[in-house]
Order: sequence, then C-alpha cells, then structure tokens
Amino acid sequence: MNANLWIVDAFTPVAFRGNAAAVYLLDEFGSDEKLQLLAMQANLSDTAFVVKNDGLDFDLRWFTPETEVKLCGHATLASAHVLVQTGQAKKGDVVKFSTLSGILKAKILDSGIELDFPTLAGSPAKPDPALNALGVSWVNCERSRDDFLVEVKDFDTLLAIKPDMKKLAKLKARGVIVTTSKGVSGYDFASRFFAPAIGINEDPVTGSAHCFLAPYWAKKLGKNKFRALQASRSRGVLEVRLDGERTYITGECVTTIKGQVNVANTKSKSVAKTAAENTKEIFV
Repeated sequence: MNANLWIVDAFTPVAFRGNAAAVYLLDEFGSDEKLQLLAMQANLSDTAFVVKNDGLDFDLRWFTPETEVKLCGHATLASAHVLVQTGQAKKGDVVKFSTLSGILKAKILDSGIELDFPTLAGSPAKPDPALNALGVSWVNCERSRDDFLVEVKDFDTLLAIKPDMKKLAKLKARGVIVTTSKGVSGYDFASRFFAPAIGINEDPVTGSAHCFLAPYWAKKLGKNKFRALQASRSRGVLEVRLDGERTYITGECVTTIKGQVNVANTKSKSVAKTAAENTKEIFV
C-alpha cells in the first residue's frame, strides 16, 4: 500500500521556518498501530491524517511520534493547506474537520488560512515553583486551563531564556508561555512556548497558546487584533483575532516535501499497545 505524504511548514511564508507537520490524505484511517508507525517514521512534532467525508467535511486525527493527541493547531493549518494544494478546497471555502476536540473550521482566505479555535482565558495565579527553571524574573503570571503564562520585561529577555528543562518538566501544567510586548519591532507581542512535561522542550509555533495570549494581550493593549511572533529558533508569524469565546488564528504555509510512502504490512503489537496506553490530551 502506498500513501501520499506532504511535509508542510506552518505559520510561515517561507520554507524551513515555522512549525513542520506531516500530512497524509487517506481513504480510511486503518489501524491505530499503522498510524502510529507512520508518525514515528515522519518523526515530526505532529503528523495529521485526513479522511474525506462529504463536500468540505473531513475527519482529522493527529499523532506525535509517541501518541495520538487531542488537538494540534499547526497540523490543522497544514492539513487545510494540503486540501487547497490538491484542489479539494479553494478560496472562500470553509473546511470542517471532525476531531477529538469536536468540529474545527478552517477558512481559506486570499492569503493564508484562518483557524476557528476556542478562547482559553486565564486568571492571575501563584507561580508554580518549577517556573524558576526559566532563570528569569517576570512582571506577571497567569494560568489558563492548560498552561501558565509568564510576561517578561522585554524582547531581549525573552530571547535569552535558556530553561533548565529537567526542572521545568516538573511543572504542574501542559507548559509555560513566556511573552512580552516590549521591544518587539513589527509585532504586537512575541512569545515562546516550553513544554518538557509532555516531551516538547520548545515548540516552534504553538497555535493553541495564542488562544490564551489573545485575551491576555487584549486586556493589556486594549485591542482585539494582533500580529504575533513566536520567537523560537525557526520563528513563526500569526495573525490573531479575539472575538469573545472564539479566537481566530491566521497563518500561511509552505509545502517543502511531497511524495509517497510505502506502508509495509508489518505489525508490532508493542507499538500498538504503547500508543493505546499513552494516549494523552496534549494540545500543541
């Protein structure tokens, strides 16, 4: 069996930046074991598997090299991009993905793709001791359902952070968003995202983190539209719009690799068992 594979850099207008995802378009999902093996082979933070239903309705699943996950922003963006590239969606269409997180929508714009995600507002929180592993002082700390958010004084401080990942992995949350609006030329704010507790030391571009960043900076800056920079090594650019309980995240994508993968008829009970036992609600 051969399967078509795309490698897509998401949240970037140029290749080899942003956050890379693997995307497979399949007639059917097949076994969880086989999907997990394909994700292991891709060895990217997330691999998306897309199965067409009717019209612009699709089923979508995401796997890391280790486990299936419940939500992934950049791989959703990459999936919509591949549907456009293959002629299954066009400008003005709204693609609907049925996922473990319910129905997610992706609107194809003149330039880029807009994701419709839930807003994840936070509130002031007592800092978790593990946040000291960041090695910097901060001016504010909040907590949402999934993450801590730490605001630091300026962009230079944000770029200089080198966390002790072993200590930060003890954080009692999915991860920590570190952010600032000071000294960020050309953007409303910048951020970085660290999540060693779930096996991701630093995520290159984290769509779901901006569902927390949007309401945070809306209060601080008195606006609801933002141009955001995720200042990881590979950098990512996001256009973010807050609208009450929904956060709209727009980004561009670039296809870097397209090919076919030979899906061998091999079975590994240990891999299937590991995948089933380690399914987690990870949001990346």
